[in-house]
Amino acid sequence: MTIPAVKGTRDFYPEAMAFRTWLYSKVRDISERFGYQEFEAPLLERLELYAAKSGEELVKEQSFVLQDRGGDQLALRPELTPSLARMVAQRQASLVLPARWFSFGPFWRYERPQRGRSREFFQWNIDLLGSEAAAADGEIVCIGAQFLRSLGLTAGEVAIHINCRRLLERQLAEMGVGGDRFRDALRLIDRRDRMSPLKWEESALEIGLSAKQLDALKAMFSRTDLWQESDELRQVVATARAFGLADYLVYDASIVRGLDYYTGPVFEAYDRERHFRAIFGGGRYDNLVADVGGDRITGVGFAMGDMIIELLLDRAGRRPALPATPSRVLVALFSTDLYPQTLALAARLRQAGVKVEQVLEPDRLGRQVRIADRKGIPYVAIVGPEELAAGHLVLKNLPTGEQHACSEEEAIRLLLS
Repeated sequence: MTIPAVKGTRDFYPEAMAFRTWLYSKVRDISERFGYQEFEAPLLERLELYAAKSGEELVKEQSFVLQDRGGDQLALRPELTPSLARMVAQRQASLVLPARWFSFGPFWRYERPQRGRSREFFQWNIDLLGSEAAAADGEIVCIGAQFLRSLGLTAGEVAIHINCRRLLERQLAEMGVGGDRFRDALRLIDRRDRMSPLKWEESALEIGLSAKQLDALKAMFSRTDLWQESDELRQVVATARAFGLADYLVYDASIVRGLDYYTGPVFEAYDRERHFRAIFGGGRYDNLVADVGGDRITGVGFAMGDMIIELLLDRAGRRPALPATPSRVLVALFSTDLYPQTLALAARLRQAGVKVEQVLEPDRLGRQVRIADRKGIPYVAIVGPEELAAGHLVLKNLPTGEQHACSEEEAIRLLLS
């Protein structure tokens, strides 16, 4: 019996790997256009790193936890921001601020696998550290919007929902919801889309909100102008307008983000019809570096998993047609006697920068051509006795069915075009 893959993980066959590689190239391109440097952190971290600020749910329910032989509690990383904060704290004295960093790598969360969610996933993280300015929040939000635009997703199809923790704290304080109940209220608001209205209202009363406070909370969700009372959100919107991206932004008083370390503007991106979970989400965290042992350095960033964006591109018809093979040409083997010559041809093509697949065993030319076509290789190069004597080769274009004799130099120019 074949041993199955671990529940919640994915096998990346070449066609799936082609999409992941393409997505990473888009992530890298947008990140580097804004001047962000790539970094990576360990896949294993001490559990206490997440216990410091990520919240009990992430640590106790969603983390893959193990104990090493020395007795230390470790976790497969469920998110990257605490690792980023730890790394910044360790090099704090030598960092040139503001620091702009990004990463794309694997993460793990012990959740129920479902459409758009697995236990192992790949995630883009991008963060700007060391700037108090709300323009930093605006830059990060605009990076997210620019990325969506680069995929061909319009503001009519997707939106970035923005809010601010400090604005929300003021609003809740005016309702008489402060102190210990503020955090309970944040968790309640964060669960609003995942519960029925009746169950959500029952939960509000269970945490101690009065009927009057509950009514005030529901009224807050319907307001679209509250963002103007936040200097930070006004700057975010102004930055987006300067980039020509403001039509991607929507104020949403129900956006709070579930993690405890957020302190200022927060945001989540969704498709307009809400077929899927959040595409990405993030916000400002001013105290996390200090919480893991460093001096205070502010930060703002977001994370995007690879699964929802793939589903969204499929639904929108924007998924790119990607070849599963990198090969540009298959060098066919006319006969065993000509193997040295075809091997030498493949070597010269590679030397010139062409990606080449070589036939290693003799077979009918028709079958070799069909194999190339099934693999998505667009060209087949053939050298038979006549071509060898004439000093040229035959290059067959599989998508068009055309073929012609040409020199190696001509073939190289065509294959590299």
